Amino acid sequence: MPQVNPAEIRSAFSFSKPIQVRFSDIDGYLHVNNGIYFSYFEHARAVFLYEACGWNVLTVGTVVGRVEIDYLRPIHMEDQVEALVKCTRVGNSSFDLDQYLVGKNAAGEELVFAKCKCVLVSVDMKTMKPVPVPAEYRTKLKQF
Repeated sequence: MPQVNPAEIRSAFSFSKPIQVRFSDIDGYLHVNNGIYFSYFEHARAVFLYEACGWNVLTVGTVVGRVEIDYLRPIHMEDQVEALVKCTRVGNSSFDLDQYLVGKNAAGEELVFAKCKCVLVSVDMKTMKPVPVPAEYRTKLKQF
């Protein structure tokens, strides 16, 4: 897997959120369990949609159509982690988000911990059927 430069990654994203590493996230190997990374990315996506796009999930929701994660290095309890999110494609009823977990280890070294690509599908909350991405959100997604 090619090396990724934390500074280059950060410069390509305008939306970020700090992630709190909780004691309960740590497994027997003394690092964050791989399944917890999904929760970190999910939280960052939800906050991105709410804060950056003003998305009202009570009328038009989103469901995950596909998610893939590349684990680049373990996260430890002392690490400071930040989630980066940006939209890379908007289709008719789906859109793609690229995400990274970046931060510093206990020694202050800048690291990239993981990257994620997620395809989200807009759905009507009453029928749970796909619907076109609403124009107001489409415009905001394209800004990020």
